[in-house]
Amino acid sequence: MSRIGKLPLEVPSGVTITVDSDVITVKGAKGELTVPHLSDVTVKLEDNQAIVTRNNEGRTARAQHGLQRALLNNAVQGITKGFEKKLEVNGVGFRVSGGGQKLEMALGFSHPVKFEAPTGVTLTVNKMEITVAGIDKQQVGQVAADIRALKKPEPYKGKGIKYADEVILRKAGKTGK
Repeated sequence: MSRIGKLPLEVPSGVTITVDSDVITVKGAKGELTVPHLSDVTVKLEDNQAIVTRNNEGRTARAQHGLQRALLNNAVQGITKGFEKKLEVNGVGFRVSGGGQKLEMALGFSHPVKFEAPTGVTLTVNKMEITVAGIDKQQVGQVAADIRALKKPEPYKGKGIKYADEVILRKAGKTGK
């Protein structure tokens, strides 16, 4: 039995879950998200809980059991609280400006780097910190990874774009004689 899948999902007040044959729609104060309804599991709504059960004991059903519950939980959390990732820009001469949907960054290249976020994701700039926020956990994580990939942190001086909670292992570099 899946440890995650067997837990009932508490549905807060103000959030409605609609189960169809191919998608599950979660609506709330911050917006609406759709989650794919996986084939080997069923989702039942009882009182203010969503319960995910397997249709059979096959390998794919066991794999999809915890996944379906986790996807639903992420959708409910996104609709109620939202998700955010913080990125830090480190480096002499590196600058970040903009906000909303667009960023303009000076990252040591011969040209400024422009980044535009997809709809549903907002970008906030506070000095050298970028905050990526939205209701879809996967989309927020992907946008943060795309921004980080523009200039990955290097191990000698730590210059580049890194997650706020990321630890960069430093190398010693050359020693002079």
